[in-house]
Amino acid sequence: METFADGFGRRFRYLRISLTEVCNFRCVYCLPNGYQKVAGPALMTPLEIERLGRVFSHRGVTKFRLTGGEPTVRRDLGDIIGRLSALPGGNKVAMTTNGWNLARYIEEWAAAGLTNLNVSVDSLEPDVFRRITGHNRLNSVLEGVDRALDLALPSVKLNAVLQRSAVGEGFDRFADYVRTRPVAVRFIELMRTGDNLAFFEDQHVPGSRLLAWLADHGWSPCLRGPDDGPAIEYRHPDYEGRLGLIAPYSPGFCDSCNRLRITAAGKLRLCLFGDDGVDLRDLLASDDRPALEARIESALAMKPRGHRLAEGRSGDTRNLSQLGG
Repeated sequence: METFADGFGRRFRYLRISLTEVCNFRCVYCLPNGYQKVAGPALMTPLEIERLGRVFSHRGVTKFRLTGGEPTVRRDLGDIIGRLSALPGGNKVAMTTNGWNLARYIEEWAAAGLTNLNVSVDSLEPDVFRRITGHNRLNSVLEGVDRALDLALPSVKLNAVLQRSAVGEGFDRFADYVRTRPVAVRFIELMRTGDNLAFFEDQHVPGSRLLAWLADHGWSPCLRGPDDGPAIEYRHPDYEGRLGLIAPYSPGFCDSCNRLRITAAGKLRLCLFGDDGVDLRDLLASDDRPALEARIESALAMKPRGHRLAEGRSGDTRNLSQLGG
C-alpha cells in the first residue's frame, strides 16, 4: 500500500495527534490568561487513537507525535504511548510537553515505548521563564530533561519560541547548554494566531537573526531525515548538541511538508493554519479501515500548497494549544 500523498506529490510519514486542548501553563504567546474551558466533543479514546495509528502506519507513517495542549494532563497517556509503539513497523513515538510532569513520569513513558521527546523551554533564565510561562518551574523541567538523557532516549530536544524580549543572550545560553549534552535546541519563529495579533506585532523576531548568529559562530547545517519535522538543525565541532530553526515565514517552507495533524476530537487537519478539518471520528468508532483510508485520501486532494501566514491569515487557529503547533 502506498504512502498517503497530496496533489503536489508530497508524501506524509509523520502524524501529529493532539490529545487535549487543555494546558496548565499560561505562556504569553499562546494562553496568557490560562486555558478557558469550552464545550465540545469528547476526546478520542486510546482505542480510537490506536485504530487511527494503525491505518496511518499501514500507509507509510513512521513517526507519531503526541501533542496538546499539554498531553501529560491525560491519565491514560502511558496506555496511548504503548498502543502506538506496539503497532507494526517499528514506529517512532514522540511527544511534545511543557515538562510539568516530566521528572516524575519519564521512566514510565519510556518503558511504554516513548522514543522521541520535545520539551518546551523558552528561556534558560529562571526569571524570564517564569514571565513567559506563568510558572517558576524551570529547574524541575530541566531535571526532567536530564532524566530523559540518563534513559538514553533516541532523541531529546528543546523548543524555544523566538521573542524579542527573550532573545537577549539566549543563543549563547542555549549553546552553552548543549556543549556537553546530546540535545537539539530548536528556535521557532513566533507565529500569528487568531488570539495573539498584538503580541505578535510587538514580539516577532525573524529567523534570520538566529541564522546570522549561527554563521558568525561556526555552526553548519545537518542533513535531514525522511520523517524529520520542519526544523533545519546545525552542528558545531566543539558542541555535543545541536541548534536549529523552524522558520514558517521563510519562502518555500511548505514545499517539503511531510506531516498531517489530528485534533483531540478526531478531525484531520490538512494545515496548522487552515480552517476546520475533516471528521474521522465516526469511522474510528466502527473501525472501518477501508472507509477511513478513502476519506483521508479524498481530503488530501484538497490540501493547499502552503499556509498564508505572510498575508496575515492564520485560518481558524485561535492559539497553538488548540492543535499542538
